[in-house]
Amino acid sequence: MQFVGTFREMQQIIDFILELDKLKGVTRKTRPLGLDRQENSAEHSWQIALLAMTLVQYARGPVDIEHVIAMLLVHDIGEIDTGDTIAYAIGGWDERKAAELAAVQRIFGLLPEVHASRLLALWQEFEAEETAEAKFANAADRAMPVLLNLANNGQSWRENGITYGRVVARVQAQIEGGCPALWAYLDVRLRDAQENGWFGTADIGASLAP
Repeated sequence: MQFVGTFREMQQIIDFILELDKLKGVTRKTRPLGLDRQENSAEHSWQIALLAMTLVQYARGPVDIEHVIAMLLVHDIGEIDTGDTIAYAIGGWDERKAAELAAVQRIFGLLPEVHASRLLALWQEFEAEETAEAKFANAADRAMPVLLNLANNGQSWRENGITYGRVVARVQAQIEGGCPALWAYLDVRLRDAQENGWFGTADIGASLAP
């Protein structure tokens, strides 16, 4: 009988992991370096987890990096159902977050309750941005699209009409709040990018949904 219970829980975990494979098909607005395609949300989550791990000494205060990484690995799972919306879109965020919450409740619900509760708590902590770990995780999340755009000569900024002012307004508070040294670095790089003409000139607002 013990085997029956173990088999059931094992199947729940496998079902969850296979459901996560769909995140590889959720495309974002930025392109991986050197590739003529858009990155996907699974790649993004992996990359920002490594970004946080290697920047941890620059966090505003002491953080539990394993906890940060766990948040970053689950923070975009709801996009399996909702898709990705470019970070600079204006309006509709309350509705989007409600849809993402419903999505993660469905997806985490595939797991045994002990795992489902833990992952949902991580997702909610990231969204609340109240703990030191959540602030640092959000800093990494906001920074990565900026870093890719800087490396791609402003590819998604130019293609989607994103202005310098819109980028700074969207990312400064979170990056500076969680990782001040990273913002100090990006502030200089963004000013250089503005001088190089790497930003869009037309604000196209909430039409930036995929």
